[in-house]
Amino acid sequence: MNGSVQHGANGTEERLDELRRLLGKSEGDLLKIVSVGAGAWGSVFAALLQDAYGHFREKVQIRIWRRPGRTVDRSTAEHLFEVINSREDVLRRLIRRCAYLKYVEARLGDRTLYADEILKDGFCLNMIETPLCPLKVVTNLQEAVWDADIVVNGLPSTETREMFEEISKYWKERISVPVIISLAKGIEASLDPIPRIITPTQMISSATGVPTENILYLGGPNIASEIYNKEYANARICGSNKWRKPLAKFLRQPHFIVWDNSDLVTHEVMGGLKNVYAIGAGMVAALTNESATSKSVYFAHCTSEMIFITHLLTEQPEKLAGPLLADTYVTLLKGRNAWYGQMLAKGELSPDMGDSIKGKGMIQGISAVGAFFELLSQPSLSVQHPEENKQVAPAELCPILKRLYRILIKRELPVRDILQALRDETMNDPRERIEMAQSHAFYRPSLLGKP
Repeated sequence: MNGSVQHGANGTEERLDELRRLLGKSEGDLLKIVSVGAGAWGSVFAALLQDAYGHFREKVQIRIWRRPGRTVDRSTAEHLFEVINSREDVLRRLIRRCAYLKYVEARLGDRTLYADEILKDGFCLNMIETPLCPLKVVTNLQEAVWDADIVVNGLPSTETREMFEEISKYWKERISVPVIISLAKGIEASLDPIPRIITPTQMISSATGVPTENILYLGGPNIASEIYNKEYANARICGSNKWRKPLAKFLRQPHFIVWDNSDLVTHEVMGGLKNVYAIGAGMVAALTNESATSKSVYFAHCTSEMIFITHLLTEQPEKLAGPLLADTYVTLLKGRNAWYGQMLAKGELSPDMGDSIKGKGMIQGISAVGAFFELLSQPSLSVQHPEENKQVAPAELCPILKRLYRILIKRELPVRDILQALRDETMNDPRERIEMAQSHAFYRPSLLGKP
């Protein structure tokens, strides 16, 4: 056993040394990695790196940035105290670090905890029930990023552009170009001069001037808390050949297998698309009392719309079928977007409450609903209607997307109306939508900014 442990440790250090060489690090020069944003996935990603490489203190520095000042409310502090006391390893760790007393005081209401403070002890505000390893937290953005070699974008897509515009101010004097790994799943729509999708990696490149060769996307069918609890998972890192293969090797762990792929933008877009339909799935599950039949009807319709949309976005949509369906499946099972749809249908949340939800973070599917519908409503993208012998915008052939837009963005329909997208007897067989997409030259390269 000792021999195998030693061999594993050596393998880890070799991967670290290999990446250090690729980044031109000399002996005594730390490889600096920082995760920007401390949502569930951003925090877990930083914790995975800390667990794997953090003990090589003379070779690598792993830190996470989050905004200061966010308070932990009393009920969350009480729940956090219960979590701590249910885990002997966590309890002992806090006592050993002389940090336990502050959680006792917070539970009693004698003091206020802050999100950045508890993150240092390994607690993510959006994922209280999954204690992480202690993290090195920085609350000053300039300090966090100015000389970082690898920057992980753990921000929601809706905050990515603004934050990286701020970051770019601190990089004006840089000589070397950082490598950026984006975890964000979401898109923006740009309608002028031509309708097109803007992804987080494109936002980052535009905001910072970092070449797209140095910006990658990591995504896959996974739930952050389960990955940290060592459930078997896989992901893909997408981007340039120069960086994706060594980074896939660096990030790979026995329970977290990372593959690599060259198709960056399309994988990013698919990561945003599944969030759209996950919200509707949550609504249908709650409105039908978890009816397996109703959920399967919804799944048939929503996957046919997703396949239809992928034929508009890529010349070889069949290559995306597996990753897209796997990512969709896990999001429907346990993702925050499906949870959000359920809470809307149960009346525990309303669209007026916005897309940032306490204890869950940003519900990225909401902005994606708006972006996809607005793009696919453009007359310049029109396709032939299969029955009416006329040109229509693609959104007209996506009834679920259309209803989600009217419920979540326009707010002109009640949540219950999502069921009409399934029960309307004039609805086409979802098979017909798939056949239509496969039999026509639907591909619109301009949607992804291609000539």
